Amino acid sequence: MTDHSHDKILIIDFGSQVTQLIARRVRELGVYSEIVPFQSAQKAFEQMKPRAVILSGGPASVTDEGSPRAPQVVFDSGVPVFSICYGQQTTAVQLGGAVEGGHAAEFGRADVTVLAQSALFDGVWEVGNSYPVWMSHGDRVTKLPEGFTVKATSENAPFAVASDEERRIYTTMFHPEVVHTPQGALLIRNFVLNIARCKGDWTMKAFREEAIDRIRAQVGSGRVICGLSGGVDSAVAAVLIHEAIGDQLTCVFVDHGLMRLGEAEQVVTLFRDHYNIPLVHVDAESLFMGELAGVTDPEQKRKIIGRLFIDVFDTEAKKIGGADFLAQGTLYPDVIESVSFTGGPSVTIKSHHNVGGLPDRMKMKLVEPLRELFKDEVRVLGRELGLPEIFVGRHPFPGPGLAIRIPGEVSKEKADILRQADAIYLDEIRKAGLYDTIWQAFAVLLPVRTVGVMGDGRTYDSVCALRAVTSVDGMTADFFPFDMTFLGRAATRIINEVRGINRVVYDITSKPPGTIEWE
Repeated sequence: MTDHSHDKILIIDFGSQVTQLIARRVRELGVYSEIVPFQSAQKAFEQMKPRAVILSGGPASVTDEGSPRAPQVVFDSGVPVFSICYGQQTTAVQLGGAVEGGHAAEFGRADVTVLAQSALFDGVWEVGNSYPVWMSHGDRVTKLPEGFTVKATSENAPFAVASDEERRIYTTMFHPEVVHTPQGALLIRNFVLNIARCKGDWTMKAFREEAIDRIRAQVGSGRVICGLSGGVDSAVAAVLIHEAIGDQLTCVFVDHGLMRLGEAEQVVTLFRDHYNIPLVHVDAESLFMGELAGVTDPEQKRKIIGRLFIDVFDTEAKKIGGADFLAQGTLYPDVIESVSFTGGPSVTIKSHHNVGGLPDRMKMKLVEPLRELFKDEVRVLGRELGLPEIFVGRHPFPGPGLAIRIPGEVSKEKADILRQADAIYLDEIRKAGLYDTIWQAFAVLLPVRTVGVMGDGRTYDSVCALRAVTSVDGMTADFFPFDMTFLGRAATRIINEVRGINRVVYDITSKPPGTIEWE
């Protein structure tokens, strides 16, 4: 839990695919929010002492025995509560109302008609008008608890909005956090700023100052090594920690042979020349390639790479006389996706991160100063710290690097081919002025070979897939709609300039919440 003194909103997660969007909407208002699974919500509530609580949606039915519930202390404490979808249903049941299944469900767009004024609607919705919202429910509330009144209704949700204005408990059957509810963010704003009266003073400048204090308090006079990956997360973490403790920090850049083209040189130049931060550059290509030889399972590759990183950090720590802490750029999505809130597959998503702690054999503790931030917030912090835009605006690049973009066995030859193709693809994106519009773009070397004709001869070479997505926080993504002229230009260059590739395809799949990276 965070220890800063700003107003805080606790978000209790019942397993909705869009819970993280609630946190985003709250943070956009300058208010710190934190998501916790319903199983540990009571402890979190007691520790966090939030200004208000938001209950998320979820896939369960409150009519099922043993279905999730919110801690009763949330309702008894007197803090404002905003209950969404499943949150509305469990609120109704826990406070004496009723929920039934078997009625007509609502999935997707619906219209709600406002019947009565509510503090939730101030300046946003007017009585008598109808507004588009996004629904996703099968069950519905059929009886409101005592003290609640209906404020808005839809065709299949007689209590689309219901509230107890005196107790400051507000419930909606629809999802205000998604963009498909056009005024939803304004409803959340009313709850956070007007009803809960949060100050909205959680800024990156404030976060920077408080993070430095926390780092100094945690580290004391100890020594820290920071694992640099070449991405924005570890770079921002390193600069922030260096600002806090100076030469107590040593950065370790593990060059595992799976980096993007020219990336190793950029990292070394930035930290040695620009920031003058002590840096150890470890050439570990042979070690990593040797351990990955013959391995085809993507999860096994991740675990091997994660283990080797730890081994290298441990070795380098001993060379500098020992270290007390290992710093890494863990982000809030890493934490969210690494916790199995509802028994789903999310527990395996971030297996290459040490989110749950380090091996027992290591005598170091973790320092994770960015653990509370989403990716776009890290970029804001990076600019606050003065990092060059080439690093702050860089597309995400996971720790396993090219290894997870080479399905099947990894080799130096394949990595070299993919590195060249990826560099050409990104070069064309930059030339088209699209780099900052796209969240992440990369090439993948498929384990497929095809026959082709180039000039007067036949070829039997690999297929390269191109991927580009738009996103805000990295939790969800949609493919970027390139025009065919761009794709044709990029494909032609790759085929002409990269020996070993004779066909290029474009991947148009999306990434819904809670799915593993494209492999």
